[in-house]
Amino acid sequence: MKMGFVSAILDGWTFEEMIDTAAEMGFSCVEVACWPQGKGERRYAGVSHIDTARVLSDDDYASYVMEYASGRGISISSLAYYPNPMDCDLSKREAAVRHLETVIQASHKLGIGMVTTFIGRDQSKTVEENLKLVSEIWPPILRLAEEHDVKIAIENCPMLFGMEQWPGGQNLFTSPANWKKIFEILPSKNLGINYDPSHFVWQMIDYIQPIYEFKDKIFHVHFKDIKLYPDRLQQVGIMGYPLDFMSPKLPGLGDVNWGRYVSALTDIGYDGPVCIEVEDRAFESSRDKILDSLRLSKRYMDAFVI
Repeated sequence: MKMGFVSAILDGWTFEEMIDTAAEMGFSCVEVACWPQGKGERRYAGVSHIDTARVLSDDDYASYVMEYASGRGISISSLAYYPNPMDCDLSKREAAVRHLETVIQASHKLGIGMVTTFIGRDQSKTVEENLKLVSEIWPPILRLAEEHDVKIAIENCPMLFGMEQWPGGQNLFTSPANWKKIFEILPSKNLGINYDPSHFVWQMIDYIQPIYEFKDKIFHVHFKDIKLYPDRLQQVGIMGYPLDFMSPKLPGLGDVNWGRYVSALTDIGYDGPVCIEVEDRAFESSRDKILDSLRLSKRYMDAFVI
């Protein structure tokens, strides 16, 4: 497996500084955040370490990006853009889809061949209505990906944390049951999973068994942990806002059993990118703390991944 991190945590670092950080810490790859320039509506959104529109229009820039990374021994595992392509606001939906298409084309041009993103969700509609929406919105996106030989790896984050994502969250790709339905609607070899065990922990879903069931669909992997607070859960119940009873943590500081998780990945022969995703508020107060979060996460996960 190729150990990396999601670059969104290095908001404010230039592309060069981000790549240099990865190389200095001994990472093999990075999942590079590629949001539209200056567009951020939530935490970790709006970070752009590669300007995908410029990649498509400027051959010299495209060459520079890949040569700078490869010259420091860093591969780019994926171009990352996590919007809501099925937003109930049609203008936001159109903008998200348009930029996602740009990211797909840039991933092809840079020779990466991977985009990590969300399916999305219309919060005003039922699950069944959203599945119908999937069949309307996603086929053209996947055709573009297929034409450019780019894999689309959907993360299983519900995007449901607080009141701003209530009800339902902003990503339908939340459970094995929904995965099956979506893969039936979109039977594309280019559509797969960006597997993050932490989101299953707070949903109380087994995060090991689906690795075996969906082994051929796991394109990309996240290393992020979640800590549950049973006393808080007893106060608000599972119908409460998730952040009222859980919090994202660095790998090893939460409730994921990383030995079992990585063991299952080795069972299925997964040898692709495994990227640490830092969303731990305890490590966001300064640049030094952020860098510490990557060092600590890598030190812990090095016990499981060579």
